[in-house]
Amino acid sequence: MLTAEFNDKNTEDTNMQLKKDFTWSLLVPTSMGVRLTPMDAQPVHSSDNFKMQATSAETNVASIPASLGLPVKVLTTFVKGSPIARLIKSSLASRQMDYEGREIEQGGPWGYRHQFNIADSGFGSRGPRVHNDRAGEVGRTLNVNDFDLTRIFDKEGVRIVHLSGLICALSPETAVFCLELARTAKRTGTLISFDLNYRASFWKGREQELRDIFTQIASVSDILIGNEEDFQLCLGIEGPETGGKSLEAELEGFKNMISHAKEAFPHASVFATTLRQVINANRHLWGALMLAGNTWHEVQPREITVLDRIGGGDGFVGGLLYGILREWEPEQWMQFGWASGALATTVLTDYALPADEEMVWSIWKGNARVTR
Repeated sequence: MLTAEFNDKNTEDTNMQLKKDFTWSLLVPTSMGVRLTPMDAQPVHSSDNFKMQATSAETNVASIPASLGLPVKVLTTFVKGSPIARLIKSSLASRQMDYEGREIEQGGPWGYRHQFNIADSGFGSRGPRVHNDRAGEVGRTLNVNDFDLTRIFDKEGVRIVHLSGLICALSPETAVFCLELARTAKRTGTLISFDLNYRASFWKGREQELRDIFTQIASVSDILIGNEEDFQLCLGIEGPETGGKSLEAELEGFKNMISHAKEAFPHASVFATTLRQVINANRHLWGALMLAGNTWHEVQPREITVLDRIGGGDGFVGGLLYGILREWEPEQWMQFGWASGALATTVLTDYALPADEEMVWSIWKGNARVTR
């Protein structure tokens, strides 16, 4: 239930109002696939022993609130009769996420499939390498007509819909799907979170089409998330030059960029980005910056130990949205997001499954002592 303090202070500062009647705290559209990672932090090209997991950036985000007990809905699509689809469904269920999606006929061995993400986590002085194999990706068929949006948004109710630029840019169909989700969310009073997630290979030859759609979604979004490349290339916002500058200068550059974004997209109440300096593959300086309403919140980069960096940014977003859904103070949103991202880098999966809030807050406090 919304507290008086949240209504009087936070919504006044950020212009955001969470729905009181809802079935789903968070809804994410996504294209599911599998990730293959060599064991023992070895390179891909010289390995013969791999760990396979179900994955998508959007469900990495959703894993934080789902693990901590909030109801989460995943909209996706599956290859009918595929053992990989079965593995994905089992993984989503084990992570406490509800899902729905059309079953697409494979169409023979050269037809549809769930994409493969092949990742070398890196180690020490050897940086991570990621190879995406998305030929025939079934998620590119995601279509707004596959889902009953009236039932999901009007009858069941959603507090926040989280959209990713990865899904928006997959295909013309997924772009329209994300745009219609944003329009429906806006109509029904659902908050919209948009992580821009620019990928050059997705945008090639479609720059104007995607710029127009991203701009339309951003214009109705309540929460905008992205790094300097995302804001510049997705939305045309002037960004900072980060190479070779001091941390203080980079922070000021990011603040200027976000200020420009706020002017261009006044409907948004929250703008957030992570800050990362890589010492080596296993030692990073990890920070965050957020503008909530007219108030800046910063986490100065602190050193973290990294087992696998992939998914850290998604963990940050998941923790940030969890704090918003729990109606905490804005400063706590970013703190919990920072710590959730740090947690994600300590596990072999690219998503974090916190046992409880205290596990996350202990990371924020720097308390790695044993809990008995």
